[in-house]
Amino acid sequence: MKLRVLNAADVSRALTHAACVEALRPAMMAVSSEKAVLPLRQFMGVPHTDGKMGLMPGYLETGDTWDERNFGVKIVSKFPREKDDPNGTHVGMVVLFRADIGVPIAIFDGGRLTAIRTASATALATDALARNDAKTALFMGHGEEAEHHVKALLAVRPIERFLIWGRAPERAGAFAAEIAKEIPGVAFDVAEDAGAACAEADVICTLTSAPTPIFKGAWLKPGQHINMVGAAVATSAEVDTETVVRSRWYTDYKPSLDAQGGEWINALKEGAVSEDHLVGELGAVLSGAAPGRQSDSEITAYKSLGVTAQDLCGAKAALAAADAADIGQIIDW
Repeated sequence: MKLRVLNAADVSRALTHAACVEALRPAMMAVSSEKAVLPLRQFMGVPHTDGKMGLMPGYLETGDTWDERNFGVKIVSKFPREKDDPNGTHVGMVVLFRADIGVPIAIFDGGRLTAIRTASATALATDALARNDAKTALFMGHGEEAEHHVKALLAVRPIERFLIWGRAPERAGAFAAEIAKEIPGVAFDVAEDAGAACAEADVICTLTSAPTPIFKGAWLKPGQHINMVGAAVATSAEVDTETVVRSRWYTDYKPSLDAQGGEWINALKEGAVSEDHLVGELGAVLSGAAPGRQSDSEITAYKSLGVTAQDLCGAKAALAAADAADIGQIIDW
């Protein structure tokens, strides 16, 4: 049996953000049509360390043929590291299997694949929910995900200016300067005041590891779209309850939202919203089963938790490109 192995550089060569966005469309519709099996992620603490290991298995069916059915698992270790540590905060792999005969067909660097598919899911939600004329984006956070989110958003909207806010202004400035070299013709400015920057933004992305809210709903203005990406456990929330109340709420996968969406859980506990405040899953919006933005004045919000279906469809798209261009290594298994 032959197995293709793609390291981080190989994944970047094989999977563009634009291609991943398009691969995610049928995948998210499959999620909302009950054509995916998605056990909630599990974490195990690693004794004598501050790290933990996560497991995310899943099955995805985007069509009627066996070639459109795959299952797999993402295995990831999360250890606290310095910002410039070459290992990053997520180290692991995604293993893709053929669903008809149950054999592995490829292994991918999990950190890079996760970064690309997460940003691409945000871009897909932005494409579905943000105003068509959105031209200014505010990023709260300037880590690895910020770079990928810039590239992914540019695949779906003609963003002319990115405002970068961070709790470490010097790092925000360094990120803005570096990404500006890579993407000419687009403005990257440091935002010293988050509230003032929000007033200028059409699209907002929270991309931090903050355990408590760094974004206030009072800052929102009509017509904006906000993507909440950084917090993915029940005990963390990047935005406050007022943000939830003031926006039309969407998510990637309702079971994940109920179990891990800190902002949503807080708002329900406080009695600020009820269950019907959730308009629907992204896949339901894409298929027409749930309404999307209804006017240019609405405030829409997308809570991203990340599901294995996104890893599987990203892996499948990367594998197809890698097979065509002979990217990565083939090993006997």
